[in-house]
Amino acid sequence: MSERWARATLRAYRLAGAAVYPVIGTYVAWRTSRGKEDRARRRERYGHASKPRPPGPIIWVHAASVGETNAIVPLVQRILGYGVNVVLTTGTVTSAQVAEEVFGDAVIHQYVPLDLKPAVDRFLDHWEPDLAIIAESEIWPMTILELGDRRVPQVLVNGRLSDRSFRSWKKRPHVAEALFENLAHVVAQSELDGERFQALGARPVTVSGNLKVDVTPPTADETVLTGLRQQIGKRPTWAAVSTHDGEEKFASEVHLALRGRHPGLLTIIVPRHPDRASALMAEFSAAGLKTVRRTGGEKVAPDTDILLGDTIGEMGIYLRLTEIAFVGRSLTSEGGQNPLEPAMLETAVLAGRNVQNFRDAYQRLIDSGGARLVRDKDMLAGAVNYLLTNEEARREMIAAGATAVGEMRGALERTLKALDPFIHPLVVKSRLEKPNGA
Repeated sequence: MSERWARATLRAYRLAGAAVYPVIGTYVAWRTSRGKEDRARRRERYGHASKPRPPGPIIWVHAASVGETNAIVPLVQRILGYGVNVVLTTGTVTSAQVAEEVFGDAVIHQYVPLDLKPAVDRFLDHWEPDLAIIAESEIWPMTILELGDRRVPQVLVNGRLSDRSFRSWKKRPHVAEALFENLAHVVAQSELDGERFQALGARPVTVSGNLKVDVTPPTADETVLTGLRQQIGKRPTWAAVSTHDGEEKFASEVHLALRGRHPGLLTIIVPRHPDRASALMAEFSAAGLKTVRRTGGEKVAPDTDILLGDTIGEMGIYLRLTEIAFVGRSLTSEGGQNPLEPAMLETAVLAGRNVQNFRDAYQRLIDSGGARLVRDKDMLAGAVNYLLTNEEARREMIAAGATAVGEMRGALERTLKALDPFIHPLVVKSRLEKPNGA
């Protein structure tokens, strides 16, 4: 595909977006009916602002969902410290809740506009951002093109490209280059990610490491945590967290295989999508497992087999109840989930082999001895059994993981250094526009 055809493809994308805009409401309404959109604020998805624009420079920061939002919290907090206005957009209801809990009124939160020209134009016309900071892998063609047309600098931070995304872009190199040339800077998570962005035409590219390493560990309500610890007592525990379809069944089968060897064994299962909890309860019950659902209010009894963590925002509690954590989306699905939080909270980390989206973090943990990969359910059962049986080996894994996390820190400062040429002029402008330069 030539450069001319690439630009023609992007023009066609722009026109197609404008054409479907009048009927996109059906799709948004369907998402709203499934709880995936905020009914009271869905006009924001069409670019309609729900708040006035404050005077002075504005930095637009976008994070797709909960993981990305948590990752950029320290970065946004540092930017706010400069005295510049921040508009933070996210794409999910749960990430909006995180933004509200963490920032309150310190930032202006909006739902990200649909990547359609009328919505993006309306959003940009209102907010007139001076800088756009995009987290991780949010490559939305229309948004990037419109920002480029308006000469708004765009910086991708904590950037990553999965194997699948990279293969897809490589098939359309001229389209990729026509988009990525609009980015003023890419701050990549790893050397591999940096090489991939450069191969697709991004310039300049620097490597920061993963911002998720520089966040504070998930907190826990001490009252709730103490209550659960009292209920569990000295029972042996292990957890399967951020699990996807099929991995909960594996975890329950591991429990059945090990409870004879480890009397009183409690398995903690935390599905990535809590709305699957009812189906999981039925599945565990059919297998003869006594299950307590966190949202059900029941206490963990001495004969409880599984504690089902069907809540959002309590990962800090679940991980503090064990020293062994299997991290999901790695056996029955691909990509993996973030292993850094379990490592920060002193657990020995286990995962399947499909961890491409967190390859660098897993590699660092594995090299240090803080994590192990398993190929199937039987190998998972063997690893859990070994760690339950061997306290010294478990302690060594936990310590190695903590050391690896410590060595990976520093991404925040490197990211701020890359952003300084873009943010500093806005800080100066903001101060000059305030009365008496205050």
